[in-house]
Amino acid sequence: MKVHLRTVRLALTEPLRISRSTMTARDAVWLSVEHEGVTGHGEAVSSVYYGLDADTLGRLIAAVGLERFAGPEAALEALPARAVPPAVTAAVESALLDLVGRRAGVPVHRLLGAAAAPVAATARTIGITSPVRAAAEARGLAASGFQVLKVKAGTPDPEDDVERVRVIRDAAPRVRLLLDPNGAWSPPRARALLPRFADLGVEAVEQPLAPGDPEALAALAEKSPLPVIADEDAVSAEDVRRLAGRVHGVNVKLAKCGGVRAALRIAESLEGSGTELMLGCLTASTLGIAPAVQLADRARWVDLDGHLLLAHDPWRGIGGADGFVRTSALPGLGIEEVTAHEDVA
Repeated sequence: MKVHLRTVRLALTEPLRISRSTMTARDAVWLSVEHEGVTGHGEAVSSVYYGLDADTLGRLIAAVGLERFAGPEAALEALPARAVPPAVTAAVESALLDLVGRRAGVPVHRLLGAAAAPVAATARTIGITSPVRAAAEARGLAASGFQVLKVKAGTPDPEDDVERVRVIRDAAPRVRLLLDPNGAWSPPRARALLPRFADLGVEAVEQPLAPGDPEALAALAEKSPLPVIADEDAVSAEDVRRLAGRVHGVNVKLAKCGGVRAALRIAESLEGSGTELMLGCLTASTLGIAPAVQLADRARWVDLDGHLLLAHDPWRGIGGADGFVRTSALPGLGIEEVTAHEDVA
């Protein structure tokens, strides 16, 4: 197999502020794997939080050594589970699944056992911003078809967060609301705030407490007036097993768990536990989001809007602008690169 790597800069339409940082752009490493005239694609994106820059990602992807394998199926079976960061495994697996599907003329979701093409309402993120701006964004997104909005929280003054949610609720009264403080609250602050957000109609809260103390998160979930979803405290399958049945949901991102097959194993481990699956993502292009969309029918909450935050998405094929992400009957991941002379659909 032949391997090609390319690093690109993904600029956001506007800065995205969350409790711990503000992001304006992200580097992505694109992996192309060619075998017998057919090419599959994958993407890994840089992350300050996970300590991965583009140079590191490229070096680690190259070190997997896909060239030594006779074909994509053999490479898939040999993918390391722990030797490299999960984001690298996820990107390599994505390219190989795309390649296998394209060679077989079969969509990836069918390779994974889904009979119908998954389609799901995705959350759309509203960052920490002024109430006026938040209300305008919510109104416009609801008019475009979004049924779920995720509101970032965790400002030093919690009243700012309450007011932002209140004006969003007033501007888009029919949408489902998720809240994400990105671990910014202490347990006392969370216990004080969650009833107020429940009264405003928030459906669930993601990682309200600083990661590193899953016992505190489980204790909060036990008495919370709304569902608590673990994110930064649910990185590996082992993390999820410790929290299963103790929190209401876990946010599975392919870049933190190790890819599609790892996510499927996590989903299976949650069955019957009372803890439900959320599919999340990092800010990425359609290429980076597409593997998770193959699993969208398996989750209670879907938050796959990373490509919608970009000023220009270099790939297309999963939709999302109308509030719904979807796969297609096209082989592999069902995506294609947008040329310089095309408009993004």
